[in-house]
Amino acid sequence: MFIKQVSVFLENSAGRLQSALKVLKNENINIVSLSLADTNDYGMLRMIVSDAERAKDALKAAGLSAHLTDVLAIKLPHTVGSLEHVLSEVADAGINVEYMYALSTKDENACIVIKPENAEACAKALEDKKFDFVTNEEVENF
Repeated sequence: MFIKQVSVFLENSAGRLQSALKVLKNENINIVSLSLADTNDYGMLRMIVSDAERAKDALKAAGLSAHLTDVLAIKLPHTVGSLEHVLSEVADAGINVEYMYALSTKDENACIVIKPENAEACAKALEDKKFDFVTNEEVENF
């Protein structure tokens, strides 16, 4: 139920994001979803990719600081209130969401990637409520 996210620290300078993306292009690694946040000094690139281990290794070989994080990717119907519903269940379980972003899929579902404070408890709470999760195997085929 957990999928691997690649996180990369990037200097806040022209071309750094492009250089990281070029590494993945050269390795024929597909970016399924990404989120980019910044501070004054650096950016944090978070990605779901077709081959997380290979992406991490290639980025590190290119001199970038990259690591893997377990995150949850939750399938949701494309209906009003579905995102609020899943976040309500997470909040009711007393779990804080550290960050979240959208993930595109090939099917009719919407999907969100979340990094909760307590990933195991969050996964159990959502599994108990019959939510569906994206698997690493599905990500590899997006």
